[in-house]
Amino acid sequence: MEITPQAPTEVSFFHRQLFNKRAPVFSAARYHGAMPISHPDYEQTRRLMVEHQLAARDIVDPRVLDAMRRVPRHLFVDEPYRKAAYRDYPLPIGYDQTISQPYIVALMTQLARPTADAIALDVGTGCGYQAAVLGELVSDVYSIEIIEPLAERATRRLAEMGYSNVHVQRGDGHRGWPEHAPYDFILAAAAPGHVPPALEEQLKPGGRLVIPVGEGYQELLLIEKRPDGQLAQRSISPVAFVPMTGRE
Repeated sequence: MEITPQAPTEVSFFHRQLFNKRAPVFSAARYHGAMPISHPDYEQTRRLMVEHQLAARDIVDPRVLDAMRRVPRHLFVDEPYRKAAYRDYPLPIGYDQTISQPYIVALMTQLARPTADAIALDVGTGCGYQAAVLGELVSDVYSIEIIEPLAERATRRLAEMGYSNVHVQRGDGHRGWPEHAPYDFILAAAAPGHVPPALEEQLKPGGRLVIPVGEGYQELLLIEKRPDGQLAQRSISPVAFVPMTGRE
């Protein structure tokens, strides 16, 4: 669904429990195995998805388009939903959460301006799809998820798919992941009532924060931290995300 003032895009991922200060870090190194990541029909459908849903609209960054072509979205959803994996809408992933639609994943990634040497924070791992897309584009991705079973499942899946540069921890999105800050950019997949100060603090000078904000009416914001530490904010579009839960 195209993001317009008349038709906000529905995006969701996460957040139903409270932060645990002793939350485990789920390292990809803990898991072993192989997962098939391609199927001829899915590959063709994925190429068409990129061509018609992304490139034909306003996704123009060639690296982002290439990453969207490579990451098999159908492997991030349960079997009953795989035939719909490359349609442009969210799909259920359990725990009342969804995988975000391909367009919004690509849009937020493009807004972040990822570079190969970047360190990224992904707030709201969900099934791990956004983290995998970022894993194709940057040096390291630190991803936090408040629902522990989703964090564990995403860790296993990402490890099986070879994303050794993606690190998942259970945590509260309001607090970020300060141990690995500052970040070149931060993406959030749930909407707080206001921008969490911790996320602004964990952003590197020159970095970008892409986050939906609001209660009821929400806007997707692009926040840039200038070299002097001042923040510049720009509204991108109306959106509809799940609320960010946890402790503010």
